[in-house]
Amino acid sequence: MKIKIPEENGFLPEKYSKYSDTKINGNPVVSFPIEVCEVPEGAKTLALVFVDFDSIPVCGFAWIHWTAANIPANVATIPENASQDGAFGMIQGSNSCISPFVGEKDERVTKRYIGPTPPDKDHMYKLTVYALDCELDVKEGFFLNELLEKMNGHIIEKTALNIGGHC
Repeated sequence: MKIKIPEENGFLPEKYSKYSDTKINGNPVVSFPIEVCEVPEGAKTLALVFVDFDSIPVCGFAWIHWTAANIPANVATIPENASQDGAFGMIQGSNSCISPFVGEKDERVTKRYIGPTPPDKDHMYKLTVYALDCELDVKEGFFLNELLEKMNGHIIEKTALNIGGHC
Protein backbone atom coordinates (compact mmCIF):
# COMPACT_ATOMS: atom_id res chain seq x y z
CA MET A 1 0.00 0.00 0.00
CA LYS A 2 1.22 3.50 -0.80
CA ILE A 3 0.06 6.91 0.32
CA LYS A 4 0.79 10.38 -0.97
CA ILE A 5 -0.05 13.78 0.48
CA PRO A 6 0.72 17.28 -0.78
CA GLU A 7 4.03 18.73 0.29
CA GLU A 8 6.19 21.75 -0.36
CA ASN A 9 9.90 21.01 0.07
CA GLY A 10 9.14 18.25 2.58
CA PHE A 11 6.63 20.32 4.54
CA LEU A 12 2.86 20.24 4.73
CA PRO A 13 1.48 23.20 2.74
CA GLU A 14 0.52 26.17 4.90
CA LYS A 15 -3.20 25.87 4.08
CA TYR A 16 -3.30 22.68 6.22
CA SER A 17 -1.26 23.98 9.14
CA LYS A 18 -0.29 26.92 11.33
CA TYR A 19 -0.65 29.59 8.63
CA SER A 20 -4.02 28.43 7.28
CA ASP A 21 -6.65 31.03 6.48
CA THR A 22 -9.36 28.64 7.69
CA LYS A 23 -9.39 28.26 11.47
CA ILE A 24 -11.84 27.54 14.25
CA ASN A 25 -10.91 29.13 17.59
CA GLY A 26 -7.43 29.79 16.20
CA ASN A 27 -6.90 26.17 15.11
CA PRO A 28 -6.30 25.17 11.47
CA VAL A 29 -9.00 22.68 10.50
CA VAL A 30 -8.76 22.00 6.76
CA SER A 31 -7.45 18.45 6.39
CA PHE A 32 -5.04 17.58 3.59
CA PRO A 33 -5.95 15.16 0.78
CA ILE A 34 -4.50 11.65 0.94
CA GLU A 35 -4.02 9.49 -2.15
CA VAL A 36 -4.13 5.78 -1.38
CA CYS A 37 -3.10 3.11 -3.87
CA GLU A 38 -2.20 -0.55 -3.95
CA VAL A 39 -4.58 -1.36 -1.11
CA PRO A 40 -4.14 -5.06 -0.35
CA GLU A 41 -6.73 -7.59 -1.40
CA GLY A 42 -9.16 -8.43 1.37
CA ALA A 43 -9.09 -4.95 2.90
CA LYS A 44 -12.55 -3.69 3.79
CA THR A 45 -11.72 -0.39 5.48
CA LEU A 46 -8.89 2.03 6.14
CA ALA A 47 -7.95 3.86 9.32
CA LEU A 48 -5.53 6.73 9.74
CA VAL A 49 -3.50 8.32 12.50
CA PHE A 50 -1.63 11.66 12.22
CA VAL A 51 0.69 12.36 15.18
CA ASP A 52 3.46 14.77 16.20
CA PHE A 53 6.10 12.95 18.23
CA ASP A 54 8.31 16.08 18.29
CA SER A 55 5.76 17.59 20.68
CA ILE A 56 6.94 15.33 23.53
CA PRO A 57 9.66 17.73 24.79
CA VAL A 58 7.20 20.64 24.52
CA CYS A 59 4.07 19.27 26.21
CA GLY A 60 5.11 15.88 27.58
CA PHE A 61 3.22 13.66 25.12
CA ALA A 62 2.82 12.93 21.42
CA TRP A 63 0.21 15.34 20.03
CA ILE A 64 -2.59 13.55 18.18
CA HIS A 65 -3.78 15.66 15.23
CA TRP A 66 -6.23 13.28 13.54
CA THR A 67 -7.62 9.78 13.84
CA ALA A 68 -10.25 8.28 11.57
CA ALA A 69 -11.66 4.82 10.93
CA ASN A 70 -14.09 2.97 8.66
CA ILE A 71 -12.98 4.68 5.47
CA PRO A 72 -14.00 2.36 2.60
CA ALA A 73 -10.94 0.50 1.30
CA ASN A 74 -11.83 1.27 -2.31
CA VAL A 75 -11.38 5.02 -1.79
CA ALA A 76 -8.51 6.21 -3.96
CA THR A 77 -8.42 9.74 -2.54
CA ILE A 78 -9.50 11.09 0.80
CA PRO A 79 -10.27 14.63 -0.36
CA GLU A 80 -9.15 17.92 1.09
CA ASN A 81 -11.28 18.93 4.08
CA ALA A 82 -12.70 15.40 4.41
CA SER A 83 -12.48 15.79 8.17
CA GLN A 84 -14.86 18.75 8.42
CA ASP A 85 -17.04 17.40 5.58
CA GLY A 86 -17.32 13.92 7.15
CA ALA A 87 -16.49 12.25 3.83
CA PHE A 88 -17.47 8.61 3.28
CA GLY A 89 -19.19 8.44 6.66
CA MET A 90 -15.81 7.89 8.31
CA ILE A 91 -15.78 7.85 12.09
CA GLN A 92 -13.33 10.34 13.60
CA GLY A 93 -11.66 10.17 16.95
CA SER A 94 -10.60 12.77 19.47
CA ASN A 95 -7.39 14.67 19.00
CA SER A 96 -5.20 16.13 21.74
CA CYS A 97 -7.25 19.35 21.88
CA ILE A 98 -9.82 17.39 23.90
CA SER A 99 -7.41 17.36 26.85
CA PRO A 100 -8.71 19.30 29.85
CA PHE A 101 -5.30 21.02 29.90
CA VAL A 102 -6.10 22.59 26.52
CA GLY A 103 -9.65 23.61 27.35
CA GLU A 104 -11.12 23.41 23.84
CA LYS A 105 -14.82 22.48 23.82
CA ASP A 106 -15.79 22.84 20.15
CA GLU A 107 -16.21 19.35 18.64
CA ARG A 108 -15.37 20.75 15.18
CA VAL A 109 -11.88 21.06 16.67
CA THR A 110 -11.64 18.24 19.25
CA LYS A 111 -13.14 15.46 17.12
CA ARG A 112 -11.74 16.33 13.71
CA TYR A 113 -8.44 17.10 12.02
CA ILE A 114 -6.40 19.77 13.75
CA GLY A 115 -3.49 21.12 11.74
CA PRO A 116 0.10 21.38 12.94
CA THR A 117 1.02 24.50 14.94
CA PRO A 118 4.46 23.77 16.39
CA PRO A 119 5.32 26.42 19.01
CA ASP A 120 9.07 25.97 19.31
CA LYS A 121 10.63 24.82 16.02
CA ASP A 122 9.77 22.89 12.86
CA HIS A 123 8.34 19.47 13.75
CA MET A 124 8.10 16.16 11.89
CA TYR A 125 4.63 14.60 11.70
CA LYS A 126 3.80 10.96 11.05
CA LEU A 127 0.78 9.85 9.01
CA THR A 128 0.02 6.13 9.25
CA VAL A 129 -2.70 4.49 7.16
CA TYR A 130 -3.91 1.00 8.03
CA ALA A 131 -5.70 -1.45 5.72
CA LEU A 132 -8.11 -3.53 7.81
CA ASP A 133 -10.09 -6.69 7.21
CA CYS A 134 -13.24 -5.33 8.87
CA GLU A 135 -15.25 -2.31 9.87
CA LEU A 136 -14.34 -1.25 13.40
CA ASP A 137 -16.85 -0.90 16.22
CA VAL A 138 -15.89 2.64 17.23
CA LYS A 139 -17.98 5.69 18.00
CA GLU A 140 -17.38 9.32 17.07
CA GLY A 141 -14.78 10.80 19.43
CA PHE A 142 -12.96 7.51 20.16
CA PHE A 143 -9.45 7.77 21.61
CA LEU A 144 -6.27 6.60 19.89
CA ASN A 145 -5.69 3.81 22.41
CA GLU A 146 -9.19 2.50 21.68
CA LEU A 147 -8.50 2.57 17.93
CA LEU A 148 -5.23 0.67 18.36
CA GLU A 149 -6.98 -1.94 20.51
CA LYS A 150 -9.86 -2.39 18.04
CA MET A 151 -7.41 -2.74 15.11
CA ASN A 152 -5.43 -5.46 16.88
CA GLY A 153 -5.62 -8.64 14.80
CA HIS A 154 -7.32 -6.86 11.87
CA ILE A 155 -4.39 -5.04 10.23
CA ILE A 156 -3.62 -6.47 6.80
CA GLU A 157 -1.04 -3.83 5.99
CA LYS A 158 0.06 -0.40 7.16
CA THR A 159 2.19 2.32 5.65
CA ALA A 160 3.57 5.53 7.09
CA LEU A 161 4.85 8.82 5.80
CA ASN A 162 6.69 11.62 7.63
CA ILE A 163 6.18 15.27 6.73
CA GLY A 164 7.41 18.49 8.28
CA GLY A 165 5.40 21.32 9.75
CA HIS A 166 6.71 24.89 10.00
CA CYS A 167 6.99 26.78 13.24
